[in-house]
Amino acid sequence: MTESFYTEKQAIRSAFDKAAHSYDAAAVLQREVADRLFERLELINIQPQVVLDAGSGTGYAAPRLRERYRDARHIELDLALNMLKSSQAKTSGVKKWLSMFDNNKPFAICADIEQIPLADESVDVIWSSLTIQWCNTPDAVFKEFFRVLKPGGLVLFSTLGPDTLKELRAAFSGIDGNEHVNQFIDMHDLGDALVKHGLTTPVMDMEYLTMTYPNVKAVMNDLKHIGASNKMNGRRNGLLGKAAWRQIQTQYEAFRRNDVLPCTYEVVYGHAWKPVAKNNKLANGSQVIDFRPRTR
Repeated sequence: MTESFYTEKQAIRSAFDKAAHSYDAAAVLQREVADRLFERLELINIQPQVVLDAGSGTGYAAPRLRERYRDARHIELDLALNMLKSSQAKTSGVKKWLSMFDNNKPFAICADIEQIPLADESVDVIWSSLTIQWCNTPDAVFKEFFRVLKPGGLVLFSTLGPDTLKELRAAFSGIDGNEHVNQFIDMHDLGDALVKHGLTTPVMDMEYLTMTYPNVKAVMNDLKHIGASNKMNGRRNGLLGKAAWRQIQTQYEAFRRNDVLPCTYEVVYGHAWKPVAKNNKLANGSQVIDFRPRTR
């Protein structure tokens, strides 16, 4: 079933491909959230052999992941090919695919995180910063994360919650009957989805981060330059008229404080583990049978 507020993957891919050249200059929030996700990673003790950066973008997290896990094989995965090319250009200095067998450099895969082209139980750590919000439901992606994780593996992610862009959503309210601002999944629904698909001991938290701008045009330009403009099925086809834009600007102006316009992001952080199956065999291969007394 396709809802009007579901995003179109092909439109998302195209937007990020086009934004690859301007992304780094505009991705202030994305870098800040990645830095805060690294602070959470510092508290977790794990020594992975394979690390997957799921939704790697232009590769901001890649050097720090390689530095932290020097002996691991690193894989960058992104929906947009130009994002991957941008990341690899930074790493190698030339535009070429890197070898998967060089553990000090990431191997690149252009693919959807809801259909990861990796073998079952092949990854120890999945890092995913500000990517899951582009999925229509968390179920497919968490099912894939569970599938590719080894037992005892970790998934650590950040995404956006429902209050994200609330000022922009209010500014577009009443303009017409179309969807103009992407919708985002609630933190509690994300936690439920983690457990539903077999991931255990989930830890979730949330905070609000606010960007400020001089005017509405600057807000919209920033979203465009990071490829984050509206990509929902129910979005309007065609440009809005001058009268509608004046109404949008007037309605957004109601939020102006200290001579700037706020743009709120509800940032959700989470991590969970793939459980280790119980081994009921002894070292010699014999089976352990657990007898328990019958209760009355």
